[in-house]
Amino acid sequence: FLFVDTWESQETMEKRAIGVILTILGIISLITGAAYFVQRGNGAQNIKIMIACLVLGLIFFMSGIGLVRSTKDVVKNNEHIS
Repeated sequence: FLFVDTWESQETMEKRAIGVILTILGIISLITGAAYFVQRGNGAQNIKIMIACLVLGLIFFMSGIGLVRSTKDVVKNNEHIS
């Protein structure tokens, strides 16, 4: 049972780490999209990049937040959360 507890704890931490990484990537992408929006270049390429950054940023941000919120803490019998 010790191996199963360790594996579940490691899986929980991996999910949380992936959630944090996705959230950070989403924030960076949203900021990049906002920067392209503020620049307001006349080219169609600028608009495409802005839309792609905003859509991907929103997807990454929401999925990262969802992973972090849905992952529950695994506490062993001897551990205390402070």
